[in-house]
Order: sequence, then structure tokens, then C-alpha cells
Amino acid sequence: MSGEGDPSDSPDSPDNIEIGTASPDDRLDILRVLDAAMLETDAETVDAAIDAGDALVARFKRTDAVVGALVATRPESDRVHVDAVAVRRARRGRGIGSALVAETVRRAERDAESAVVTAEFDPELKGFYIDLGFAVDSERDEVETGRLRGRCPAGGGSADAE
Repeated sequence: MSGEGDPSDSPDSPDNIEIGTASPDDRLDILRVLDAAMLETDAETVDAAIDAGDALVARFKRTDAVVGALVATRPESDRVHVDAVAVRRARRGRGIGSALVAETVRRAERDAESAVVTAEFDPELKGFYIDLGFAVDSERDEVETGRLRGRCPAGGGSADAE
């Protein structure tokens, strides 16, 4: 993973937005963005992701304000799981969430131990994840849990193993 605070200004980042690794100083902003999106990620998960370098923030370049956040976990050593991704309401629809997820996938591709990036999401987000290269594991999950699961291969191993 990239070092703390290293910004990613890739060609597909939205204008005036910089994606970077979250620092402990970003904790409150991350929790506020996730809370505003009504996501159920707890503070301990956010803290662990920040400590591991697996939390990202999207900052508005002009003011340095956090306008989006992504928290990833590592449930297995070869899997990065998108636990939560959210963007402030006023900034939605501008590609910020896509940039956060895409950066997580890019980082996993560079990590020799990461074989796959996974996510669990509401059915209305299926197109969002498919557009980012995720395959939906099973429509059955939607019937059983009301959520879908997706996976995107990374660079470290076989994404077929589960």
C-alpha cells in the first residue's frame, strides 16, 4: 500500500479532487461522511483501516476538505474488502466514489498478497460496481440478504479461489 498521505492524482480522478491514504487526522471526517450516508461502519473498523493504510479519502483540492471516504478491511490475507464507500451528498454523481474504489483496486493490484477485491452492496449499486470491473457473485444473495456481492481480481493470486 501507498504511504500515509500519498495522494493519487490519476487521469481518471474527478476534477479538483485528490485521492489519498487517510491519516489519523482524517478519522472524524471519515466518520462524518459515512454517517451522513447512513452506513453502519463502526469507529474501530475505521481506526484499523487507517492504521493499516486501507482507508482512503477524497479531498477537494482548493480547500483540502474531505468529500468522500472509503474504508477497506482484510478479512483474509489475500482479500481486500470494500467495507464502506461514501461521498458527501453535494458531491455525488461526479465520479468520486468510482475514483475511490478504482484506487483501492489499483493498490490491490500492486500488492503481491492481494488476489481479489470484494464488496457487498445494495442491488441499486450493481451497475456502479460492474462498471468498475466487479463481477456479481450470485443473485441468490439478493433474495436471501437484500444485498449483492461482487469481486474484482487483483494482482497477487488467483481470484477464483474462495
